[in-house]
Formats: sequence, C-alpha cells, structure tokens
Amino acid sequence: MTGKPIIEVENVTFRFGQVEAVKDVSLAVGEAAIFGLLGSDGAGKSTLLRMMATMIPPGTGRITLGGLDAVADRRKVKRLIGYMPQRFGLYSDLTVDENLAFFMDVFGIPSRERKARRERYLGFSNLLSFAERPAGMLSGGMKQKLGLACVLVHEPRILILDEPTNGVDPVSRQEFWEILLEMKRTGMTIVVSTAYLDEGEKCDRLALMHRATLLAEGSPGEIRSSFVNLEEAMIRRIEERDGAQGHDNPQR
Repeated sequence: MTGKPIIEVENVTFRFGQVEAVKDVSLAVGEAAIFGLLGSDGAGKSTLLRMMATMIPPGTGRITLGGLDAVADRRKVKRLIGYMPQRFGLYSDLTVDENLAFFMDVFGIPSRERKARRERYLGFSNLLSFAERPAGMLSGGMKQKLGLACVLVHEPRILILDEPTNGVDPVSRQEFWEILLEMKRTGMTIVVSTAYLDEGEKCDRLALMHRATLLAEGSPGEIRSSFVNLEEAMIRRIEERDGAQGHDNPQR
C-alpha cells in the first residue's frame, strides 16, 4: 500500500456483554483497492464492519475513514460510505425500479440526476430488463445485485459489504465480483467480508480473522507465502493460534 490509507483501524475492541467480538484489531485500507476480511462465522468480521460503517461505536480504539473519526464525525462519514449488511433492507413488494427510487429519495438524489443513475446502476447490474419485477420475485443473486445498486446510487467513496455473496450461486457470485472490480477501477475503495477463499484471492489485501483477533494482514500472495494456497495458510495460522492459546491456558 502506498500513500496515506483511506481507512485506519487502531487497536479496536468491542464486547457484547462478556463476549469479546473484536479484540485489539489494527489495520489499514488503501484507496481505490479491494480489502477483504476473511474468516469463519463468529470471527468478528461483521462486528468490525458495523463499526466501520458507524452502526456501533468501538468499545476502545479508533476508526477513521477519509480522515474523519467514525464516532465524532459520524454524520460526515455516513455521506462518505455505502454499507450493505448481510440482511439488506429491500422491499419485496416494490419493483426493482421502485426500490431504487426509494433509495434515491433516502439519499436525496436530485431529480436531474436520477435517470442517469438509474440507467447506470441497473444497467451495470443487468437489471434494466427486470425493472418492473417485484424484488420478492428476484433470484438470490439478483436481489444482491439490486441491493448493491441501491447502495451505489449515491456514489459513495467507500463501499462496505458484509458477506454479500453468502448463499448465492457461483455464476451470480462471479457477476457480483465483476461489478466490484469495475467499481474499483473507477477509484472506489471496497471493504468486503467473505467466507469464500476464492473471493479472497480477488482482493488486493486481506485480513484473516479468527475468534475476534487478527491472524494476518497482507496481499493474498503474502498471506499464502510458503503455503500451497490460502486455505492451507489459513488453517495453519488458526492451528498455530489455537495451539498457542491452549498452551497458555492449559485448563481450557
């Protein structure tokens, strides 16, 4: 990564009661790049993304996006980002067009720009021919692409996606990633969590998470290092971390 990062996470910790969901995580995300959070369910990926998206404040530590503090400058940060959680709020009884129009209302898109943005983002997502179809009648992959179009319609500088292709068929996953790669080429910064190792290979940089902690950060090639592939690299690092914790805590 060259230049000042657009996102900085500094010693961030978050607890849900007695459960430590994120533990002392620090990382940096470069501009106009795809940064992936890779890990199994319960690793802390979603909690970390929610903090980046200003949905919850860090328990300790600090997050900045575009030089703005995620807590102190929350309103300004929200204008800078687009956030798509695992359960994105599409309205199943509204058509594709109506859902997009609703989000343009939410984001205050001027009427003079709406037609161009509709053509761009529905066209980009191959949804123009389905514009009159209720969202509830779309396939899983098409729903995710519509959700992405709704998030992109205000043209954020930073896109934050929480496992957007979970449960989506392989062809739709590939199409979704083609959209992300195109958005990166336009200069957008993308932070995406995934449990799919093949998607991790598409990222410029990765952070491997396990049990609320950061195992490794670097390019896919750096993380693979001497291992055959990302899967082996991740399994070995998890075994090493769990083994070290077991050695430190023999009663557990």
